[in-house]
Parts: sequence; structure tokens; C-alpha cells
Amino acid sequence: MRRLLPLLLLPLALAPGAAAQAPGFACVGAEQLEEDVFAIPFARGSAALGDAARTPLAAAEEALRADPARVACLLGHAGQEGGATTSIRLAAERARAVANALAARGIAPDRLRAEARSAQFSPRVRAAEPPSRTVSIVVLPAP
Repeated sequence: MRRLLPLLLLPLALAPGAAAQAPGFACVGAEQLEEDVFAIPFARGSAALGDAARTPLAAAEEALRADPARVACLLGHAGQEGGATTSIRLAAERARAVANALAARGIAPDRLRAEARSAQFSPRVRAAEPPSRTVSIVVLPAP
């Protein structure tokens, strides 16, 4: 059994995005903030970043570089694109795509927290017209 334990833990260590989640902060209430919030749009059913992501990504990067103590919540939304499970999975993939893009720009992954937000649990997302297909980058105030 001792020889199997490392093999059993290997999938956890290799899980995509697992190392990118910062344990030191939470995103509860981040949706209520109005300053330093940037929206990354996505095509319906897609988690691929398009050309429209360039400007908001650059603005978020600038805000994070200006103060190394600040962190960002990346809140993926999928509206109601398929069933609840499909929507939440797509929202998570979108949030991870934005986290990867910011990390590729040199922002430390431990300063980023990618989370999915479900339309079923968010009246703001559910009521959005057109339905929300975005990732909201919320750069939190410095502690």
C-alpha cells in the first residue's frame, strides 16, 4: 500500500489549475465590488479567449502589477448554456483560461483565484441580458 500511495496522489498533483489556486484569500462578495473589475467576453459554448480579451486582460495586468499585494478573483460565468453541470463546467474552464492568460503575462498564479459562478445561484447572472458569457476579473483592494 505504501508503494501505491504516491501513484494514487499523482492525479491530484497533475490536476489542471490545482496549483494555480491561492489558498490565502477568498472571493466571497467579490461580485459586489465595482472598482477594478474587468469583463472578458466569450463566444457561446466556448472557453477560448478571443481578440476582445486583449484590452481587459492588459488593464487587469496593469492593476495587478501596480501593487504586488493585490490579488484577483476570476469569476467565470456561463449563463445557461446547456444543463447546470455543463454550464458550471464551462464557467470553470473560462475562469481557468483567464488565469492561464494572466499567468502567461507574468502574474504569479498564487495571486489568482479562478472560480465558476452558476446562473442558478446568482440572480445577477441569471438576469443579465444578453445572458452572461464572461469572466469577471475582480482585482481586490490591497489588504
